Amino acid sequence: MLLTVDIGNTTVALAGFVGQELTFLHRVPSDTSLEVSQWVEVLGECLAECPPIQGVALSSVVPSLTPQVSQALAQLTHVSVLIVDANTPTGLSLEGYRGATLGMDRVVDCVGALRLCAPPVAVFDMGTATTLSVVGKDGDFLGGMILPGLSLSLEALSAKAAQLPSIILSPPEGVIGRDTESCMRYGALYGAAGAIEGIVARLEEELGPLTVVLTGGNSTHVHPLLHTPVLWEPHLTFWGLREIWLHQAT
Repeated sequence: MLLTVDIGNTTVALAGFVGQELTFLHRVPSDTSLEVSQWVEVLGECLAECPPIQGVALSSVVPSLTPQVSQALAQLTHVSVLIVDANTPTGLSLEGYRGATLGMDRVVDCVGALRLCAPPVAVFDMGTATTLSVVGKDGDFLGGMILPGLSLSLEALSAKAAQLPSIILSPPEGVIGRDTESCMRYGALYGAAGAIEGIVARLEEELGPLTVVLTGGNSTHVHPLLHTPVLWEPHLTFWGLREIWLHQAT
C-alpha cells in the first residue's frame, strides 16, 4: 500500500492506495503539542489494520508538525518518507510564481487536477482557508488567491458579534434564511459559491475557457450550489501525492 499524508491546519489526514484504488482514509487533529513518541501511538492506531506499506508521501502546511509526523511514520512503516517541498520534482513549473512561502498543498492539488484534465485549470481547495491555484495552458503554476475558509468566516462572525451564535455547517433548505442561524449559514454557503462563480468568470476573461476543479472538506457543502460546471474530487490532494510519489519511483 502507498500511504499519502496531508498535514493541514485542522487535521492530519492519511489515505492509503492499493494500485489505483483509495482504500483507506483517516483523520486526526493537528495537535502541535505531541512529541514523536505520541504521534507513533496516535498514527499506529490509525494504521493498525493496514496492509504492508511500501511508500509514504507527505505534504504539510504546518512546518512545526512535519518533523514529528514524518519521523513517527518512518518508525511505524520502516520506509523513507517523501516530504514534498519546493525541491521535489512534480512535473509542474513554478518559475512564474514569486515568493518562497507557497504552500505545497496547492502544488499537490494542481498535480492531482492535471491527472483529471488538461490545462488551463483552476483548483479551489476549501479547507481552513479557501485557496485558488491556477495552472496555465503550458502547464505552469501561475498563482491564485487565498480567501478565508467557510468555517473560519463563521467563527469570526460569532466571535466578533455578541448576538451571533456559533454555526455548524449543513446544506441550505432554500436561499432565504428564516432565523439568525440560517441567515449566517446561507450567507456563508451562497457567499462562497458566488465567490467561486465570480472568480471563475474573471479568470476566463483573462485566460479563456478553463476547467474548474473543486476539493477540500467544505467543498461538500458548496459544490451542489454552483451553477459553474466543476469537477468535484474531494480527495484531490491524496491523488496528487500519489502522482508525485509515482513520479519519484520511476
